[in-house]
Amino acid sequence: MLEHLAGLTLAANVLVVFLSVIYRYFLHDPLDWAEEVARALMVVLVFFGAATVLGRGRHAGIDVFREMFPPAWRICMTQICCWIVVAVAVALFITACGLFIETEGQVTPLGLPHWINILPVIIGSFFIVAFGLANALEGPPRQVWLTFAAGLAVAGGVWAWNTLLPEMALSPLSLLVVSAMGSVVIGVPIAFALAFSALLYFLADPSLPMVVYAQQLAAGADHFVLLAIPFFVLAGLTMEANGMSTRLIELLLRLMGRMRGGLNLISIVATALFSGISGSKLADIAAVSGIIMPAVRRTRQDPNDAAGLLACTAVMAETIPPCVNLIIFAFVANISVGGLFMAGIVPAALLALCLSTVAIVYGRRIDTREAFPVRRSLPRLIGGSLVALVMVMMIGRGVTAGVATSTEISAFAVVYALMVGGLAFRELTLRSVVKLLVNAASMAGGILFIMSAASGFAFALTIEQIPSAMSGMLVSFGHTHGSLAFMVLATLLMVVFGAVLEGAPALIIFGPLLTPIAAQLGISSLHFGTVMVVAMGFGLFAPPVGLGLFATCAMTGTRMQDVARPMAKYLAVLLFGMVLLVLFPAISLWLPNMLGMG
Repeated sequence: MLEHLAGLTLAANVLVVFLSVIYRYFLHDPLDWAEEVARALMVVLVFFGAATVLGRGRHAGIDVFREMFPPAWRICMTQICCWIVVAVAVALFITACGLFIETEGQVTPLGLPHWINILPVIIGSFFIVAFGLANALEGPPRQVWLTFAAGLAVAGGVWAWNTLLPEMALSPLSLLVVSAMGSVVIGVPIAFALAFSALLYFLADPSLPMVVYAQQLAAGADHFVLLAIPFFVLAGLTMEANGMSTRLIELLLRLMGRMRGGLNLISIVATALFSGISGSKLADIAAVSGIIMPAVRRTRQDPNDAAGLLACTAVMAETIPPCVNLIIFAFVANISVGGLFMAGIVPAALLALCLSTVAIVYGRRIDTREAFPVRRSLPRLIGGSLVALVMVMMIGRGVTAGVATSTEISAFAVVYALMVGGLAFRELTLRSVVKLLVNAASMAGGILFIMSAASGFAFALTIEQIPSAMSGMLVSFGHTHGSLAFMVLATLLMVVFGAVLEGAPALIIFGPLLTPIAAQLGISSLHFGTVMVVAMGFGLFAPPVGLGLFATCAMTGTRMQDVARPMAKYLAVLLFGMVLLVLFPAISLWLPNMLGMG
C-alpha cells in the first residue's frame, strides 16, 4: 500500500513539473503554485519512500567492518542496528507531531497550510517505526531483549552521568562523533547513522528545541532541484523496461562487435549513452550488464574482466549529465547544475578514451552471431536506437539552451520515455508502469533520505562551528603548500570517503565544506566539483571496499576477489585520467567557458 502511494506521488510530481513547463514556455502562463506543490510532494516521496526501502531491507549501509567480527558479535550488532533505526523513527515521529502542533494555523508563502510539509513526515516516520519494530523483533528472542535492555542501560547511564556529574558531562559534539563512527562500524544504514548521531546531539544540548530535529530532517527533503534524482531514475528504469536499452546495445554490437575489443567498447559506449538518460550509475550498470554479460558468456569472454570494466565505466560516467551525483554536488555546494553538467562532459570523454585504449589493447574479436542468437531486423534496431538518442539530445539541449531547469528537463525525460518509448515499442503495460513508479520511488527514497538525515547532521556540525574550524585549517594548508596540494588532498579524501560512505553521503558531507575553500584558493568551483565527483566514483567502485563494485559483482554474477586483478589495468588508466584532470583545469572548464557558463 505505502509503496504504491509513493509511486503515485512520484507520478503526480512528474505531471505537476511537466505541466508547469508547458504552461510557462508554450502558453506563457506560469503556474505559480507548481514549485511549492512539487516540493510538498517531494517530502511525501522522501519519507514514504524511506519507509518502503526499510520494509524491503534495502537502505544503504556498510557491512565491511561488521564482517571483521566473530559471528556471535555480528548477530548482536545487527540487532543493535535495528533498535537504532527504531529509536530514530520514534524520535522523528514524536518531534514531527510536536512541530505539527507548533505550526498550527501557519501557511506557506502561497497560502497553503503549513502542515502539508509536516504530515508526510509524521505518516512516513510512523511506518518506519512499524517496519523497524518488525525487523527488530524478527531476531532470536534472547538477542532481541538483551540488546534492547543493553541499549536502555547505555542510554540511562549516559543520561545519569551527564545529570549527576555536569562538570564531567559528555559534550554533544563527542556524542555526535562517537555515535556516527560507531553506527557506521556496526553496519547501521548510512541515513539512520547520520540521523541517530544528530538525535543524540539534540538530546545532549538542552538549548535546542527537539522540534528542530524534525524540522531539519523535513527541510533536507524540501528542495525542488533534488526532484531531478527520482525523475531521472524513473526515466532510466523506463528506458530499460520498454526495450530502448536492448535495441541500442544490439545495434552497437552489430556495428562494433567485429572490432578488436568490440564487446568491451560496447560496454563503454552503452554506459556513456545510458548515463545521458538515467542519471543513476547503478541503474546504468543494471541495464548494460543484463544484456552484455550473457553476450560475454556466450562468446566465451572473461566475465571477471567484463565486470571490472563495467565498474570502471560507471566511474567514467560519473560526470556525464544528468548524473545524480553531479546534481547532489551542485546543490550542496551551491553552484550551477547546468554549468557542472557541461564541465563534466570533456572529462568523461577523456576517461572514456583512456578506457577504450586499454579495451582495444587487451580485447579480442568475437563472433557476433554467438552474442545474440535471435536478431532483430536492422531497420527496427536503428529506429529503436534513434528513439533513445533523441532523448539524450533532448536532455542535453534543454540544459544548454536554458529552456528549463535540470528538474524540469528530467520530467520531460520521464514523459518522453513513457509515451514515445511506449508507443514505439509497445512493451509497457499498466502493471509494468506501476512497478516502474514503485521501484523508482523506492530507489529515490533511499537516496534522498540520506540527504534528509545529512541535513540534521550538518546542522549539528554548524552549531559546533566544525566547518568553520576545518575551513580555517584547510585554507592554511592551501596557502602554505599551494592550491595543487589542496586539490590532491581533497581528491584523496573523496576517494577514501567515497568508498566507505557509499558515494553520495561523501559529497553531501564534504561538498559544502571543501568547495568554499577551493574558491578562496582560486580554484574554479566547476573544476573542483568535477574532480570531486570523479574521485568519489573512483573510491565507490574500487576494491577492496567500494560498495559500487560489490553491487556490480552482484549484478554480473561475479566475485570481487576474482574481479580485482583483471580490473587493475582499467583502474590504472582511470587514475591517470584523474591526475590529468587535477593538473589541467582547462579539461573541465573549456566547454562551460565556450558556452558562457563558466
